Amino acid sequence: MMTTPMSLSIQTADFDVTTELAALRAQDKRVGAVCCFVGTVRDRNEGDAVASLELEHYPGMTEKAIQTMMDGAAGRFGIFGARVIHRVGLLQPLDQIVLVAVTAAHRGESFQACEFLMDYLKTQAPFWKKEQTPKGTRWVDARVSDDAALARWGIAARNA
Repeated sequence: MMTTPMSLSIQTADFDVTTELAALRAQDKRVGAVCCFVGTVRDRNEGDAVASLELEHYPGMTEKAIQTMMDGAAGRFGIFGARVIHRVGLLQPLDQIVLVAVTAAHRGESFQACEFLMDYLKTQAPFWKKEQTPKGTRWVDARVSDDAALARWGIAARNA
């Protein structure tokens, strides 16, 4: 039985989706589906222009929380592999923030696991986001809709 390759990076550098997906697949002939999500910085939020987004995290705690989430996805959906990259530091509109990618035998498990991981990241991973807007700097809170998305997986948001 093959182990589920899990890979996690918290980094300031950008990432190349094609390279990351190729590494995740890594000649695994069981893979019939690869699903990925790439999140980017928008130029607007809550009706205001966004000049930049700064992301902070708590090293060690962040990685542990995300690894636990990835292990949960493997057990829940039977995926073959997962790759999560989350950027930190100062980002501009159009910059990539996050990559979530999973491999599985079939598209259903692949889509579900990818969505599960992203829903978890949006609400439970210890990141702090600060936006620079024309009105000044503000911290970004999790949205009620993000908490609801997590709840459909049977997980209560800690910030609810």
